[in-house]
Amino acid sequence: MPTTPSNTGSPTAPFTPATTITDHEARQVDRANETGLQPVVFVHGLWLLPSSWDRWAAVFETAGYTALTPGWPDDPETVEAANAHPEVMAHKTVGQVADHFGVIIGRLKRKPAVIGHSFGGLLAQILAGRGLASATVAIDPAPFRGVLPLPLSALKSAWPVLGNPANRNRAVPLTYEQFRFGFANAVSEDEAKELYATFAVPASGAPLFQAATANLNPWTEAKVDHENPERGPLLIVSGEKDHTVPWAIANASFKQQQKNRGVTEIVEMPNRGHALTIDSGWREVADTALAFVKRFA
Repeated sequence: MPTTPSNTGSPTAPFTPATTITDHEARQVDRANETGLQPVVFVHGLWLLPSSWDRWAAVFETAGYTALTPGWPDDPETVEAANAHPEVMAHKTVGQVADHFGVIIGRLKRKPAVIGHSFGGLLAQILAGRGLASATVAIDPAPFRGVLPLPLSALKSAWPVLGNPANRNRAVPLTYEQFRFGFANAVSEDEAKELYATFAVPASGAPLFQAATANLNPWTEAKVDHENPERGPLLIVSGEKDHTVPWAIANASFKQQQKNRGVTEIVEMPNRGHALTIDSGWREVADTALAFVKRFA
């Protein structure tokens, strides 16, 4: 059952619109506050669920952090449930999801590190721009307003959604072939099939339309306050072979973030695609993120 949190009493949260968090998310927050350990909040992107972070959470817990893996609003608990009822994932916008995570962070007693992948990487930067992160790692992050490059591979990866304007109001699944191109191009065929069966779920179409039109819309929700002095240290991780968020997009995001007076770094992971957080090489990426978080959180 969802619970409606209060927005008072937290030193880390500005005012955020009313939203709800699930009992599971509330328990994660309570556990983090009870342990007193540095929290780390993981933010998943499109076509994945919070369970995609389970192995990462275990690594960070072993390193002495408390891991939180909230979902987007109305996320089903399992891949099977998400594929059986995709409609519950529709209509989720960048602003709505950012506010949801903002309320969760607002209940924490300590400002967390925030790690996000793909659209989760964009959301992590939005949260950092609100001053809610002690350190941020954005992995293959979706573009925000001011990021101009649009490589053909990125357009092809997004076309299953953007190719039909009606998809703005739908939850859109990927076929295996679409997943293979957009996520799993840098792994073997057998591993790609396993990743698709294990992790892939339908995704809200709205965020992709928001990102695609961000540079045409001054009021877009897909924007980042990258000059906020309270942004904190930021690392952008780019997969060398990523079709969905190629180096050109990640590096343009980095150049925008460099306008901040805080620490801003970028690293490219050789021979890695967009599935780098869930494929067989996930641990190398997790260790890269952990090393950065250890330096600042």
